[in-house]
Amino acid sequence: MATVAHLDFERAIAEVEEQIDSLRGLARERGLDVSTELRSLERKLHGLKQDTFRNLSPIERVQVARHPRRPYTLDYVEMIFTDWVELHGDRQFRDDASIVAGWARLGGETVMLIGQQKGRDMKENLRRNFGMPHPEGYRKALRFMKLAEKFGRPVVTLIDTPGAYPGIGAEERGQAEAIARNLREMSALKVPTVAVVIGEGGSGGALAIGVADRVLMLENSVYSVISPEGCAAILWKDGAQRDKAARAMKMTAEDLSELAVIDDIIPEPAGGAHSDWEATGARLKEVLQKHLAELGAMETDALLQARLDKFMGMGQWRTGR
Repeated sequence: MATVAHLDFERAIAEVEEQIDSLRGLARERGLDVSTELRSLERKLHGLKQDTFRNLSPIERVQVARHPRRPYTLDYVEMIFTDWVELHGDRQFRDDASIVAGWARLGGETVMLIGQQKGRDMKENLRRNFGMPHPEGYRKALRFMKLAEKFGRPVVTLIDTPGAYPGIGAEERGQAEAIARNLREMSALKVPTVAVVIGEGGSGGALAIGVADRVLMLENSVYSVISPEGCAAILWKDGAQRDKAARAMKMTAEDLSELAVIDDIIPEPAGGAHSDWEATGARLKEVLQKHLAELGAMETDALLQARLDKFMGMGQWRTGR
Protein backbone atom coordinates (compact mmCIF):
# COMPACT_ATOMS: atom_id res chain seq x y z
CA MET A 1 0.00 0.00 0.00
CA ALA A 2 1.35 3.44 -0.93
CA THR A 3 1.99 6.26 1.55
CA VAL A 4 -1.24 7.45 3.12
CA ALA A 5 -2.38 10.97 2.24
CA HIS A 6 -3.69 13.01 5.16
CA LEU A 7 -6.86 15.04 5.54
CA ASP A 8 -6.79 18.48 7.19
CA PHE A 9 -7.99 17.17 10.56
CA GLU A 10 -5.30 14.46 10.46
CA ARG A 11 -2.37 16.90 10.49
CA ALA A 12 -1.49 16.37 14.15
CA ILE A 13 -1.53 12.61 13.53
CA ALA A 14 0.71 13.06 10.48
CA GLU A 15 3.25 15.07 12.50
CA VAL A 16 3.60 12.32 15.13
CA GLU A 17 3.87 9.67 12.41
CA GLU A 18 6.70 11.66 10.83
CA GLN A 19 8.46 11.87 14.20
CA ILE A 20 8.18 8.09 14.59
CA ASP A 21 9.54 7.50 11.07
CA SER A 22 12.43 9.90 11.68
CA LEU A 23 13.29 8.26 14.98
CA ARG A 24 13.27 4.79 13.43
CA GLY A 25 15.46 6.00 10.60
CA LEU A 26 17.92 7.53 13.04
CA ALA A 27 18.02 4.31 15.05
CA ARG A 28 18.81 2.27 11.92
CA GLU A 29 21.54 4.64 10.78
CA ARG A 30 23.31 4.97 14.14
CA GLY A 31 22.37 1.71 15.86
CA LEU A 32 20.66 3.51 18.75
CA ASP A 33 18.13 2.03 21.17
CA VAL A 34 15.09 4.30 20.92
CA SER A 35 12.49 1.79 22.10
CA THR A 36 11.42 3.93 25.09
CA GLU A 37 10.96 7.04 22.95
CA LEU A 38 9.12 5.02 20.30
CA ARG A 39 6.70 3.58 22.84
CA SER A 40 5.95 7.05 24.12
CA LEU A 41 5.31 8.41 20.62
CA GLU A 42 3.22 5.38 19.65
CA ARG A 43 1.03 5.88 22.73
CA LYS A 44 0.66 9.52 21.80
CA LEU A 45 -0.23 8.57 18.21
CA HIS A 46 -2.84 6.05 19.32
CA GLY A 47 -4.42 8.61 21.64
CA LEU A 48 -4.53 11.24 18.89
CA LYS A 49 -6.18 8.81 16.49
CA GLN A 50 -8.74 7.80 19.09
CA ASP A 51 -9.59 11.40 19.99
CA THR A 52 -9.70 12.61 16.39
CA PHE A 53 -11.81 9.82 14.93
CA ARG A 54 -14.14 9.54 17.93
CA ASN A 55 -15.37 13.10 17.41
CA LEU A 56 -15.65 13.43 13.64
CA SER A 57 -18.41 15.67 12.29
CA PRO A 58 -20.69 14.29 9.55
CA ILE A 59 -18.83 16.18 6.80
CA GLU A 60 -15.51 14.87 8.13
CA ARG A 61 -16.88 11.34 7.89
CA VAL A 62 -17.77 12.12 4.27
CA GLN A 63 -14.13 13.06 3.71
CA VAL A 64 -12.95 9.82 5.32
CA ALA A 65 -15.42 7.81 3.22
CA ARG A 66 -13.93 9.42 0.09
CA HIS A 67 -10.31 9.06 1.20
CA PRO A 68 -8.17 8.11 -1.83
CA ARG A 69 -6.33 5.46 0.19
CA ARG A 70 -9.45 3.80 1.59
CA PRO A 71 -9.72 0.11 0.62
CA TYR A 72 -11.93 -0.54 -2.41
CA THR A 73 -13.81 -3.69 -3.41
CA LEU A 74 -10.87 -5.39 -5.14
CA ASP A 75 -8.65 -4.64 -2.14
CA TYR A 76 -11.07 -6.60 0.07
CA VAL A 77 -11.09 -9.38 -2.52
CA GLU A 78 -7.35 -9.77 -2.00
CA MET A 79 -7.52 -9.46 1.78
CA ILE A 80 -10.47 -11.59 2.88
CA PHE A 81 -11.73 -13.68 -0.05
CA THR A 82 -10.09 -16.57 -1.87
CA ASP A 83 -10.58 -18.37 -5.20
CA TRP A 84 -11.84 -15.20 -6.87
CA VAL A 85 -13.18 -15.78 -10.38
CA GLU A 86 -14.27 -12.52 -11.98
CA LEU A 87 -17.21 -12.60 -14.38
CA HIS A 88 -17.95 -9.99 -17.04
CA GLY A 89 -20.66 -8.34 -19.09
CA ASP A 90 -24.42 -7.88 -19.13
CA ARG A 91 -24.91 -9.77 -22.46
CA GLN A 92 -26.72 -6.74 -23.81
CA PHE A 93 -24.29 -3.87 -24.32
CA ARG A 94 -20.84 -4.16 -22.71
CA ASP A 95 -18.84 -4.88 -19.57
CA ASP A 96 -19.03 -1.97 -17.12
CA ALA A 97 -15.77 -1.87 -15.16
CA SER A 98 -17.27 0.30 -12.41
CA ILE A 99 -18.95 -2.85 -11.10
CA VAL A 100 -16.93 -6.01 -10.49
CA ALA A 101 -18.57 -9.37 -9.88
CA GLY A 102 -17.59 -12.97 -9.52
CA TRP A 103 -17.47 -16.15 -7.48
CA ALA A 104 -15.33 -16.15 -4.35
CA ARG A 105 -14.91 -18.06 -1.12
CA LEU A 106 -15.38 -16.42 2.25
CA GLY A 107 -13.90 -18.87 4.71
CA GLY A 108 -15.28 -22.15 3.44
CA GLU A 109 -18.42 -20.74 1.82
CA THR A 110 -18.83 -19.91 -1.86
CA VAL A 111 -20.53 -16.55 -2.42
CA MET A 112 -21.34 -14.29 -5.34
CA LEU A 113 -19.43 -11.07 -4.67
CA ILE A 114 -20.54 -7.89 -6.41
CA GLY A 115 -19.05 -4.48 -5.72
CA GLN A 116 -18.51 -0.98 -7.04
CA GLN A 117 -14.92 -0.16 -7.88
CA LYS A 118 -13.16 3.20 -8.04
CA GLY A 119 -9.69 3.84 -9.45
CA ARG A 120 -6.47 4.87 -7.75
CA ASP A 121 -5.27 7.20 -10.52
CA MET A 122 -6.80 9.13 -13.40
CA LYS A 123 -6.30 6.36 -15.95
CA GLU A 124 -7.95 3.79 -13.70
CA ASN A 125 -10.71 6.19 -12.68
CA LEU A 126 -11.57 6.80 -16.32
CA ARG A 127 -11.78 3.05 -16.89
CA ARG A 128 -13.90 2.60 -13.75
CA ASN A 129 -15.91 5.78 -14.46
CA PHE A 130 -15.03 7.04 -10.95
CA GLY A 131 -17.14 4.23 -9.48
CA MET A 132 -20.35 5.48 -11.12
CA PRO A 133 -22.08 2.58 -12.89
CA HIS A 134 -23.91 2.77 -16.21
CA PRO A 135 -27.16 0.80 -16.64
CA GLU A 136 -25.17 -2.10 -18.09
CA GLY A 137 -23.30 -2.25 -14.79
CA TYR A 138 -26.51 -2.77 -12.88
CA ARG A 139 -27.74 -5.31 -15.43
CA LYS A 140 -24.42 -7.10 -15.06
CA ALA A 141 -24.89 -7.14 -11.28
CA LEU A 142 -28.42 -8.50 -11.62
CA ARG A 143 -27.30 -11.17 -14.08
CA PHE A 144 -24.90 -12.58 -11.51
CA MET A 145 -27.34 -12.23 -8.63
CA LYS A 146 -29.72 -14.45 -10.58
CA LEU A 147 -26.86 -16.86 -11.28
CA ALA A 148 -26.19 -17.07 -7.54
CA GLU A 149 -29.88 -17.72 -6.96
CA LYS A 150 -29.80 -20.52 -9.55
CA PHE A 151 -27.03 -22.29 -7.66
CA GLY A 152 -28.35 -21.46 -4.19
CA ARG A 153 -25.38 -19.34 -3.15
CA PRO A 154 -25.53 -16.17 -1.02
CA VAL A 155 -24.88 -12.74 -2.50
CA VAL A 156 -22.51 -10.20 -0.93
CA THR A 157 -22.43 -6.65 -2.31
CA LEU A 158 -19.89 -3.94 -1.47
CA ILE A 159 -21.21 -0.42 -2.02
CA ASP A 160 -18.88 2.49 -2.82
CA THR A 161 -20.20 5.00 -5.34
CA PRO A 162 -20.96 8.73 -5.57
CA GLY A 163 -24.08 7.63 -7.47
CA ALA A 164 -25.23 6.12 -10.74
CA TYR A 165 -23.72 7.79 -13.81
CA PRO A 166 -26.08 10.61 -14.93
CA GLY A 167 -24.81 11.01 -18.51
CA ILE A 168 -27.06 11.21 -21.58
CA GLY A 169 -25.94 7.82 -22.90
CA ALA A 170 -26.71 6.15 -19.58
CA GLU A 171 -30.18 7.70 -19.54
CA GLU A 172 -30.79 6.65 -23.14
CA ARG A 173 -29.87 3.05 -22.28
CA GLY A 174 -32.32 2.96 -19.37
CA GLN A 175 -30.49 3.96 -16.20
CA ALA A 176 -33.69 4.48 -14.18
CA GLU A 177 -35.20 1.20 -15.43
CA ALA A 178 -32.03 -0.75 -14.61
CA ILE A 179 -31.98 0.59 -11.05
CA ALA A 180 -35.71 0.01 -10.55
CA ARG A 181 -35.47 -3.55 -11.87
CA ASN A 182 -32.61 -4.32 -9.46
CA LEU A 183 -34.66 -3.02 -6.53
CA ARG A 184 -37.55 -5.30 -7.47
CA GLU A 185 -35.44 -8.37 -8.21
CA MET A 186 -33.21 -8.06 -5.14
CA SER A 187 -36.29 -7.86 -2.92
CA ALA A 188 -37.35 -11.31 -4.16
CA LEU A 189 -34.03 -13.20 -4.41
CA LYS A 190 -34.41 -16.63 -2.81
CA VAL A 191 -30.90 -16.65 -1.33
CA PRO A 192 -29.33 -14.76 1.58
CA THR A 193 -28.07 -11.28 0.70
CA VAL A 194 -25.73 -8.99 2.62
CA ALA A 195 -24.84 -5.46 1.48
CA VAL A 196 -21.99 -3.45 3.00
CA VAL A 197 -21.39 0.27 2.49
CA ILE A 198 -17.58 0.41 2.50
CA GLY A 199 -17.19 4.07 1.45
CA GLU A 200 -19.76 6.28 -0.26
CA GLY A 201 -23.33 5.05 -0.57
CA GLY A 202 -24.72 7.53 -3.07
CA SER A 203 -28.42 7.62 -3.92
CA GLY A 204 -30.03 5.07 -6.26
CA GLY A 205 -26.58 4.15 -7.52
CA ALA A 206 -25.94 2.52 -4.15
CA LEU A 207 -29.47 1.28 -3.53
CA ALA A 208 -29.45 -0.67 -6.81
CA ILE A 209 -27.17 -3.26 -5.16
CA GLY A 210 -28.29 -2.54 -1.60
CA VAL A 211 -31.71 -4.18 -1.11
CA ALA A 212 -30.47 -6.96 1.13
CA ASP A 213 -31.42 -9.07 4.14
CA ARG A 214 -28.68 -7.33 6.10
CA VAL A 215 -27.38 -3.86 5.28
CA LEU A 216 -24.13 -3.02 7.04
CA MET A 217 -21.87 0.05 7.10
CA LEU A 218 -18.25 0.55 7.95
CA GLU A 219 -18.01 3.06 10.77
CA ASN A 220 -16.77 5.96 8.63
CA SER A 221 -18.84 5.28 5.53
CA VAL A 222 -21.86 7.38 4.51
CA TYR A 223 -25.20 6.53 2.88
CA SER A 224 -27.58 9.15 1.53
CA VAL A 225 -29.99 10.14 -1.22
CA ILE A 226 -27.64 12.89 -2.49
CA SER A 227 -24.18 14.24 -1.73
CA PRO A 228 -24.00 17.00 0.91
CA GLU A 229 -22.62 19.36 -1.74
CA GLY A 230 -25.58 18.62 -4.03
CA CYS A 231 -28.07 19.00 -1.19
CA ALA A 232 -26.55 22.34 -0.17
CA ALA A 233 -26.63 23.61 -3.74
CA ILE A 234 -30.34 22.76 -4.03
CA LEU A 235 -31.54 23.96 -0.63
CA TRP A 236 -29.28 26.95 -0.02
CA LYS A 237 -27.91 27.64 -3.50
CA ASP A 238 -24.47 27.34 -1.97
CA GLY A 239 -22.33 24.22 -2.10
CA ALA A 240 -20.20 25.64 0.71
CA GLN A 241 -23.05 24.82 3.09
CA ARG A 242 -22.17 21.15 2.80
CA ASP A 243 -21.44 20.82 6.54
CA LYS A 244 -24.94 22.04 7.37
CA ALA A 245 -26.38 19.67 4.77
CA ALA A 246 -24.40 16.66 6.03
CA ARG A 247 -25.71 17.20 9.56
CA ALA A 248 -29.31 17.56 8.40
CA MET A 249 -29.21 14.52 6.09
CA LYS A 250 -28.41 11.95 8.82
CA MET A 251 -26.01 10.13 6.51
CA THR A 252 -23.54 8.59 8.97
CA ALA A 253 -23.58 4.98 10.12
CA GLU A 254 -24.57 6.01 13.64
CA ASP A 255 -27.50 8.10 12.38
CA LEU A 256 -28.75 5.37 10.06
CA SER A 257 -28.48 2.71 12.75
CA GLU A 258 -30.64 4.86 15.04
CA LEU A 259 -33.16 5.22 12.20
CA ALA A 260 -33.12 1.41 11.67
CA VAL A 261 -32.10 1.84 8.03
CA ILE A 262 -29.04 -0.37 8.55
CA ASP A 263 -28.55 -3.49 10.62
CA ASP A 264 -24.98 -3.28 11.90
CA ILE A 265 -21.98 -0.96 12.10
CA ILE A 266 -18.52 -2.43 11.49
CA PRO A 267 -15.93 -0.63 13.65
CA GLU A 268 -12.87 0.77 11.91
CA PRO A 269 -9.38 0.92 13.42
CA ALA A 270 -8.31 4.14 15.15
CA GLY A 271 -7.31 6.37 12.27
CA GLY A 272 -9.90 4.98 9.83
CA ALA A 273 -9.90 2.11 7.36
CA HIS A 274 -7.25 3.82 5.22
CA SER A 275 -4.74 3.68 8.09
CA ASP A 276 -4.94 -0.09 8.60
CA TRP A 277 -6.30 -2.16 5.71
CA GLU A 278 -5.58 -5.52 7.34
CA ALA A 279 -7.46 -4.78 10.57
CA THR A 280 -10.42 -3.38 8.61
CA GLY A 281 -10.51 -6.44 6.37
CA ALA A 282 -10.38 -8.80 9.35
CA ARG A 283 -13.33 -7.04 11.00
CA LEU A 284 -15.33 -7.03 7.77
CA LYS A 285 -14.71 -10.75 7.27
CA GLU A 286 -15.79 -11.58 10.81
CA VAL A 287 -19.04 -9.61 10.56
CA LEU A 288 -19.87 -10.96 7.09
CA GLN A 289 -19.42 -14.54 8.26
CA LYS A 290 -21.62 -13.91 11.29
CA HIS A 291 -24.50 -12.50 9.28
CA LEU A 292 -24.23 -15.10 6.51
CA ALA A 293 -24.32 -17.89 9.09
CA GLU A 294 -27.47 -16.42 10.66
CA LEU A 295 -29.19 -15.98 7.31
CA GLY A 296 -28.09 -19.39 6.05
CA ALA A 297 -29.93 -21.03 8.93
CA MET A 298 -33.27 -19.57 7.78
CA GLU A 299 -35.78 -21.29 5.51
CA THR A 300 -36.43 -19.50 2.20
CA ASP A 301 -39.98 -18.44 3.05
CA ALA A 302 -38.88 -17.04 6.41
CA LEU A 303 -35.97 -15.26 4.75
CA LEU A 304 -38.24 -13.54 2.22
CA GLN A 305 -40.80 -12.59 4.84
CA ALA A 306 -38.13 -11.12 7.12
CA ARG A 307 -36.72 -9.11 4.20
CA LEU A 308 -40.17 -7.75 3.37
CA ASP A 309 -40.88 -6.87 7.01
CA LYS A 310 -37.51 -5.16 7.31
CA PHE A 311 -38.08 -2.72 4.46
CA MET A 312 -41.80 -2.21 5.07
CA GLY A 313 -41.00 -1.30 8.66
CA MET A 314 -38.77 1.62 7.71
CA GLY A 315 -40.00 5.16 8.11
CA GLN A 316 -43.31 6.42 9.45
CA TRP A 317 -46.61 5.76 7.73
CA ARG A 318 -49.70 7.92 7.97
CA THR A 319 -53.07 7.33 6.35
CA GLY A 320 -55.91 9.75 5.75
CA ARG A 321 -55.73 13.51 6.12
